[in-house]
Amino acid sequence: MSALLAVDAGLRTGLALYSRHGRLMWCRSHNLGTTTRLKKAAARVLFELPELEYIVVEGGGQTAGIWEHAAQKRGVPCLAIQAQDWRSDFILPRQMVSGQKAKAAACALVNSILRREGWSSPTTPGHDAAEAALIGLWAAVRLGWRIMPDLR
Repeated sequence: MSALLAVDAGLRTGLALYSRHGRLMWCRSHNLGTTTRLKKAAARVLFELPELEYIVVEGGGQTAGIWEHAAQKRGVPCLAIQAQDWRSDFILPRQMVSGQKAKAAACALVNSILRREGWSSPTTPGHDAAEAALIGLWAAVRLGWRIMPDLR
């Protein structure tokens, strides 16, 4: 089974794994605290996903570079994007007036999509995991792994 890993890069990292059929397998977030811990976590996550076919990383600077470097070492194609690349497909302009509003809109949208697609979790994804889930959905649609879900 091929898979896509979406990463909302930062010391507080959001991760989402999608199957080749564009189905969300899991999403979670980790507060790693330091770049040293982030480097170890990135290497570990990629090692634990032997079926990984693509990585899409949203963010910039050193934290995104850590994921890009780990992907390169693993030989997995990595697409680096910024928030504006995917947010306009999911979030209304009025919801993007601040980072806080955009993150809240992402959480609400992910919860709505996940409920409609029959995904259940004991907890609702926090904003880092929710943004990673939307980044992964955006990439899965671009790769032709699935169609865009109804966002209403």
